[in-house]
Amino acid sequence: MAQISDFTDAQLWTLRTTLDERWGKDEVQYELADAEIRLHPGDRELTECPVAVFKKDNCSFVIMKTGDSRFRGQFFYRNYQQYGTAKKEFDNMGDCIVTLLQTHADKESENFGE
Repeated sequence: MAQISDFTDAQLWTLRTTLDERWGKDEVQYELADAEIRLHPGDRELTECPVAVFKKDNCSFVIMKTGDSRFRGQFFYRNYQQYGTAKKEFDNMGDCIVTLLQTHADKESENFGE
């Protein structure tokens, strides 16, 4: 299987800009890493994917690049409190981040009555 390329400068700019708009300039910092995931539920082999990870308060977020223009997002509080969006995969980095942050905001409102 072909290697998945790193995030582009444009994709990282989208991430940085969206985080700044949501929480304020440079309030939340992201880190880049790699993770091994199953691209499809039936896959036996893991595929190495670039990920962007960031944390806000007691919640951690992960944006996974699963192809040239394919992204997934998740957030979690603890190992047993993992959440994603209603959409498995996005073809646009901006849509993935915005949807993930909206899903998180909805969960926060549900949990804490905000």
